[in-house]
Amino acid sequence: MKNIKSLAGLTVFIVLPLVLMAWWPSETISDHHSEEQTIVLLNFKAQPEKGDLAVSELTQLLEEVRKEPHFGSITLHVDPNDSTNILLYEAWDDISYYNTEHMNTPHLKAFMVNSKDFLTGPPDITYWSVKQVFKK
Repeated sequence: MKNIKSLAGLTVFIVLPLVLMAWWPSETISDHHSEEQTIVLLNFKAQPEKGDLAVSELTQLLEEVRKEPHFGSITLHVDPNDSTNILLYEAWDDISYYNTEHMNTPHLKAFMVNSKDFLTGPPDITYWSVKQVFKK
């Protein structure tokens, strides 16, 4: 009797996780992108009263950037309480490309020169690797 209870407990211990894994929607949690993309966050500060101009100039720049190889996506965010705080959330497939060829593109170099008219300085840049993606 003791062996049957032990066997039943062991079976539940092994089978239950397998059932739960099969039931859990695969699109809810995924680490599919973990080695494919690097996330780059860029925090910009526009000069006073120039937040709209900065967004307009960034939008023009991003229309060119999206044509580059290894581009994944970029989301432009503006602080709802201070339009001079601007955040870019960028996904790139090749961080080496981003740090070399991308930084030397004519459109990015021109933006850097022109940005002195509407930004307070260069952005703060941080790099992140994707660990998991959660979707609805």
